[in-house]
Amino acid sequence: MNGGQYILMGVPGTELDAKTAAIIREVQPAGFILFGRNIKAPAQLRKLIDDLRSEVKHVPIVTIDQEGGRVSRLKECGAEPPSAKQLREKGDLRLIERHGALTGEILRLFGFNLNLAPVVDVSFDGDLDNSLKNRTWGLSPDEVVLNAGAFNRTMREQGVLSCGKHFPGYSYAAVDPHHELPVVARSREQLEETEWKAFKALAPELDSMMVGHANYPALDDSGYPSSLSRKIIHDLLRKEWGYQGVVISDDLDMGAIVGHYGLAESVTRAVEAGNDLVLLCHRPELIPEAAKALETISLARAVEAEKQLAHFHEKLDPPHPFSIEAHAALDKKIYQLRVDTLGAEAAAARSIDDGKRSPVETF
Repeated sequence: MNGGQYILMGVPGTELDAKTAAIIREVQPAGFILFGRNIKAPAQLRKLIDDLRSEVKHVPIVTIDQEGGRVSRLKECGAEPPSAKQLREKGDLRLIERHGALTGEILRLFGFNLNLAPVVDVSFDGDLDNSLKNRTWGLSPDEVVLNAGAFNRTMREQGVLSCGKHFPGYSYAAVDPHHELPVVARSREQLEETEWKAFKALAPELDSMMVGHANYPALDDSGYPSSLSRKIIHDLLRKEWGYQGVVISDDLDMGAIVGHYGLAESVTRAVEAGNDLVLLCHRPELIPEAAKALETISLARAVEAEKQLAHFHEKLDPPHPFSIEAHAALDKKIYQLRVDTLGAEAAAARSIDDGKRSPVETF
């Protein structure tokens, strides 16, 4: 069994170094996640992705967080799209559809085939320090379904797969899991009445679902966070809801996890709980250790995960041909979307940080 097939790994720097390339060839991960640290120019980014692809023997998943606003990794080499909050407040669904289509086009141009978006959480309290500020598509489940659904559909039409986050509902988390594990003291009835409405409505259109790091005592009294909870992932999301897409853990390098669990325990528990893929974003030197640990998962769970991943891989589309001219044309359209949403004067000022940025890049 190849434990690497369950890993989406982060890489250091803007070029593929020899040490990381050797790790990739050894582990053969399912794919890669890129961040702002990996991006400095359009041609450089496409070359990095092409180089990563060349080191694996399969078609890799290549993913990124490209939501809009402050969580827009591609703003390192181009225009910053408006945020979900800015678009929802503008109230024009056509602009949201344009945002989804342009996001899909530019990601496909660079060679990405999965976007870790849309956020499906409902916005309840903009002052909570949980990393969601200005990233949510609505103040009610219906508004989230309308807006996130429009973004999701037009992005997927461009050949980029989607990921809803952060299941089972992160809106009432009071602390940032990049640092510590939040406790969400919501009853099952409360979750069903609010947070879960949007997730359930959009689930059939989401190619994957990201499980966040939080403790939900009403759903699992074991103390395990949702990302490591079989009750929440296997029993609830898979069996009760019948979710058919791939399940992805949030970054297991976050403080909510590394502060409480060792690497081998966290990755194996995550997959045994029902995650088909685990994100390990910031410690590439530990990827071989994680892959070795994942060779020990149960045969039954391995069969389930491999079936899900095989179906997912069938949906991966190849990159579009890249050119500087094609990028410039798309970048101009993204900036125009920003102007149409915010007005020319506000569009000229990038969002430095419209929420509290973590030392670890926000998911």
